[in-house]
Amino acid sequence: MTTIASYGAWDSPLTARLLTEAGVGLGGAVMIGGVLFWAENRPTENGRTALVRRDPDGSIHEVTSEGFNARTRIHEYGGGAIGIDGDIILAVSFEDQRVYRIDRGDPVPLTPEPDLPTGARYADFAFHGDLVLCVRELHQTDREPVNELVVFPLDGGAPPAVIVTGHDFFSNPRVSPDGTQLAWLAWNHPRMPWDGTELFVADLAVDGSVANARMVAGHSTESVFQPDWSADGLLHFVSDRTGWWNLYRRESDGLTTALHDAEMEFGHPQWVFGMRRYAFLPDGRVAAIYQEDGWFRLGVIDDAGMRSIALDRTDLAPSISVGSGKVWLVGSSPTRPDAVFGVDVDTGEVEIVKQALSVDFDPALFSVPETITFPTTDDSVAHAFYYPPTNPDFEAPRGDLPPLVVMSHGGPTSATTAGFRLEKQYWTSRGFGVVDVNYRGSTGYGRAYRNALGGRWGIVDTDDCIAAANFLVNRGDVDPDRLTIRGGSAGGYTTLCALTFHDVFAAGASYFGVADCAALAEHTHKFESRYLDGLIGPYPQAEALYRERSPVYHTDQLSTPMLILQGLDDKVVPPDQAEQMVSALKDKGIPHAYVAIPGEGHGFRVAANQILALESELSFYAWAFGFVPAGDIPPVEIVR
Repeated sequence: MTTIASYGAWDSPLTARLLTEAGVGLGGAVMIGGVLFWAENRPTENGRTALVRRDPDGSIHEVTSEGFNARTRIHEYGGGAIGIDGDIILAVSFEDQRVYRIDRGDPVPLTPEPDLPTGARYADFAFHGDLVLCVRELHQTDREPVNELVVFPLDGGAPPAVIVTGHDFFSNPRVSPDGTQLAWLAWNHPRMPWDGTELFVADLAVDGSVANARMVAGHSTESVFQPDWSADGLLHFVSDRTGWWNLYRRESDGLTTALHDAEMEFGHPQWVFGMRRYAFLPDGRVAAIYQEDGWFRLGVIDDAGMRSIALDRTDLAPSISVGSGKVWLVGSSPTRPDAVFGVDVDTGEVEIVKQALSVDFDPALFSVPETITFPTTDDSVAHAFYYPPTNPDFEAPRGDLPPLVVMSHGGPTSATTAGFRLEKQYWTSRGFGVVDVNYRGSTGYGRAYRNALGGRWGIVDTDDCIAAANFLVNRGDVDPDRLTIRGGSAGGYTTLCALTFHDVFAAGASYFGVADCAALAEHTHKFESRYLDGLIGPYPQAEALYRERSPVYHTDQLSTPMLILQGLDDKVVPPDQAEQMVSALKDKGIPHAYVAIPGEGHGFRVAANQILALESELSFYAWAFGFVPAGDIPPVEIVR
């Protein structure tokens, strides 16, 4: 029998502790020589990233030594911290940012101790004989960090030597199969890599030096993603030159061929290094991850076109590899947790190697999202996934409507997906509706949709989150008096804008959100230091517009209770942003709560801190909406 209880007060086995301690984050699946490697983010081990392998005999063990955290801080967001070539395994240590060789027992450093602590950061490795090539970000005390391509020997016998410089940013150094050419991507301020990148090819010498560099694709308004060489020495890449990130091949005569011209996204915003959305099968076909209408799929491309492979996974990480007769992926569905798995693209047979979650639940506990497209401002439409309240053990009193959590993703050039996320199910299993919004500016819907946020950050994204809530209210799905909005980073900024400039939500939660756009432009890290030029306008020329868009300067309009959560070691959105908002809330006497977490950066990685944040948020909504949460939830301190 089901229990009658108010929405929001349902008991759920999906506790915050279970969410953080019953599993690991999975990524970076690579098959090399019959050995499958993947990365695991482990919240219970202070959020460290470990490298794990499965040998051909099926045995699984960790490659990294105890305590080693394989994570780079390059661009602050990292990625591409591990390089593997046969028996050679390299990894960047989060502690000092040096490159270590870890395949011979104890980690051995290959790069020198930098002049500034963690001042030399590395990522995105490629191998060339006894050399390794990669991206280096060199920090300096008095000026902007310098990004370059460097080369150094695998025995650590010489320091890194610069082989390519002159652009603000570099990524994807890739060596041709015969070792005679090097391809890479580069771009300059104020562009972000999804705005425009340039693809270069140069002659590569035995000593790692390059000559005769020439640009072969890309433009200030063309985003090129993931250059890679096929076994026959032809360069492939993804480009959005038609308005969609499609896959191309550069022929031997220099002409370019589209492998599959369609309104699909084969690319991904380059927030991190090391992403792969396609890989080559032994027979010359291409296996590719693509996104269509917000859903992720796997396809196989040959001369006849593309064939979609039926999978029960709707969210696929930008990680694909080929080997041992299978395509290797990391992915999930709304009711199936992330897993490292292989699929035979001819038979459809799937082999699951590792699941992120170590606890089994009744699938009936999980809310399955509905894809919604809804009208918004400027006679436009936006997209979202709506998750209705779901718990087989509970139902609400007749006539009740659930509270709604509007989720605004970070980036803002990013996207939410319909994969398995216990954080969403945490709310739906307690009787909340959740709408996860892919506002204009999100990826996965073509370049025009992605560019729709240009010059209007804080307006368009906020409008779309409000429109999603109103759509569900008007449809009769949710309680109009119990709407809340939450988000982190850019999603935190959208949250603060919605709570400051509009009167729609009864509460909100900002995770390390931007409160002062000008301060962000002045003090954030190199990678994003000119990001706001496109989202708002050039700074300081558009300083008045920055002030107009900054919630901290308009606190006279505030009247909504809010929860603010902030990592005190955040270098992307520094803590003073949160503290300014807290001060304004205190001065106005608006009920609020502030959870400041030492040791955390831009995103909470440690299990205890993830638990604290989620339980604080539930406690805050319970106070705001007048219900008693089920379970032993510590009350968050409300300042009035």
